[in-house]
Amino acid sequence: MSNRLTGRQRYGYAVGSFGTGGFATVPGLVLLFYLTDVLGVAAAIASLVVFLPKAWDVIIAPVMGSLSDKTMLRHGTRVKWLLIGGLIIGPMFALTFAAPGALQGNAAALWVGVFFLFAVTGFATFQVTYLAMPAEFTDDYRERTRIMSIRIVFLTLSILLFGAGAPVLVNVFGGGRTGYAGMGVVVGVLLVVSTVVCWSMLRRTKSYTQAETEPTIKERFSAVRENRWFLLLMLTFVAQALGVGAMLAAVPYLATYILGGGELQQTLLFVCLVGPAIIVMPVWSMVSRRVGKHRGFLMSSAVFVTAAVGLFFSRSLPDAAIYLLVAMVGVAYAGMQMFPLAMLPDTVAADAAVHGQQRAGVFTGVWAAAETVSLALGPAVVGLILAVTGFISSSGDETVTQPGSALTGIVLSFSLFPAAMLLLSLPSLLRYDLTEVRLDQLRGSHDPAPAS
Repeated sequence: MSNRLTGRQRYGYAVGSFGTGGFATVPGLVLLFYLTDVLGVAAAIASLVVFLPKAWDVIIAPVMGSLSDKTMLRHGTRVKWLLIGGLIIGPMFALTFAAPGALQGNAAALWVGVFFLFAVTGFATFQVTYLAMPAEFTDDYRERTRIMSIRIVFLTLSILLFGAGAPVLVNVFGGGRTGYAGMGVVVGVLLVVSTVVCWSMLRRTKSYTQAETEPTIKERFSAVRENRWFLLLMLTFVAQALGVGAMLAAVPYLATYILGGGELQQTLLFVCLVGPAIIVMPVWSMVSRRVGKHRGFLMSSAVFVTAAVGLFFSRSLPDAAIYLLVAMVGVAYAGMQMFPLAMLPDTVAADAAVHGQQRAGVFTGVWAAAETVSLALGPAVVGLILAVTGFISSSGDETVTQPGSALTGIVLSFSLFPAAMLLLSLPSLLRYDLTEVRLDQLRGSHDPAPAS
């Protein structure tokens, strides 16, 4: 099979990111706020509701990785799991935001938690399979960057449309419970459509390589432990996803209580956060060609930290300055999405070169679980910060004046906490050294994998 993919394959794969971006963005952006400011759930309880269902991903994602690998072994493709996962995600997502009016507080929290758990299960089914595919489509280092560049454009558009559109939809459907229920249905339908289209366009695509045996649980743990590059990249991405997850969850609180707006203010703030990424994605792709993925990743991380620290002064800055700093975060966020996802297939290819077999499902299962949990931890941390700083929860028809300590907690959640997570990610990123030259050497010599 050629190392170059057809346009249908590249864009078919990229369409899947429209669904993954939507599912990752909307709950991270509005679920915590929905719980605390619409359903009247205490902030500490709400933090558990947004975290525990996604913590389940630690269990279900590796299981799905195993099932996906087994399907790949038997049939030469794992694509059917894209369809199965996609058909689960949409309905369960809609039900998550459809808590009946009679439910309030802890009872409403239970409803949300149960259906969000089912939605996460569907997402893991799709995501694990989806992430495994680039390493099997081609063994060309640069071709994988091209695949990921197109994918990240779709992902960025998805994050922008879903993130900016969700608050607008809530407002269009009348706000409160009704508004969130209407938004959930629309988003759920879009999630189903994008994942089914992705499956349809890829279902006849064959992989150039596949697993030769089904690894045991022990072999899976050994594979991850032995792949030093995968571990370093995953540690970096997890820390950064935690920070980004916190920032997304804090957006509606910043818009409502610091900038003094509502759903439309949330939309404007989110557009400033994600909109620049569409413009600068070609720039980051050029940076990747000029200086490499690793250096580009470092550059985007540095820009994020600088802007996030500046946002600590949000309560005293003019609105225009806040939007400018958020736009800087958006520029950095584009790179922080593109580079690790372009580097992940390289770590899988390195493992295949060293061990002589394709184990993509092993690594993508672990990656998907780590990503989901870290993105869930971000909103959970925000909920805990709000609880500690005295945030007052409310139902949708109440107007609450928050104490100064809670306002400080909101700003910390949006600025210094994400910045701290980015700084914690840098040591592992600095140790990552899998270049194109090194990967070619591994393919040529089958050197033993470096010690972890």
